[in-house]
Amino acid sequence: MLVPRQSVPALTVETLENGTFDLSGDGADFATLVVFYRGLHCPICATYLKELGRLTEDFAAKGVKTIAISSDDQDRAQKMSDKVAQPGLRFGYGLPLTVARAWGLFISTSRGTTSIGIEEPALFSEPGVFLVKPDGTLYFASVQTMPFVRPHFQEMVGALDFVQKNDYPARGEYTGAV
Repeated sequence: MLVPRQSVPALTVETLENGTFDLSGDGADFATLVVFYRGLHCPICATYLKELGRLTEDFAAKGVKTIAISSDDQDRAQKMSDKVAQPGLRFGYGLPLTVARAWGLFISTSRGTTSIGIEEPALFSEPGVFLVKPDGTLYFASVQTMPFVRPHFQEMVGALDFVQKNDYPARGEYTGAV
């Protein structure tokens, strides 16, 4: 289990247009918003990533870099990027499922062809959203077992004003006995 204020696992993937993404060297002023998505087969992911792409400049204005990552191969990631049509959003691909699991993501098995006629991969990760500070520590996390009901990016952009103004600490860091 990942713990706020503690280091996250290493994360390195290839991107469609930005070379190799290495979280440890991303260089965000405040944080990197890592959004793990299910893959090309997920219509909810496409809608969700369109919203992320639309708000990427707003995140950047608050010192937050964004990236969307899946275990899809390069071809499927490119098709998702084309569908989302948000040139400012970085797309990473080829996420090893062992890394997905290290990040606490749930892994699902294929149920065949989806409602939009695209075959699910044999195995893929379910969604997760992580805000990681430049020192590699976790600030925020949300992990899903389903494609539904994800954090709203517009709400996150607004919350960053409060967080930054008040130097609000990451919460959920206590790991002792209860």
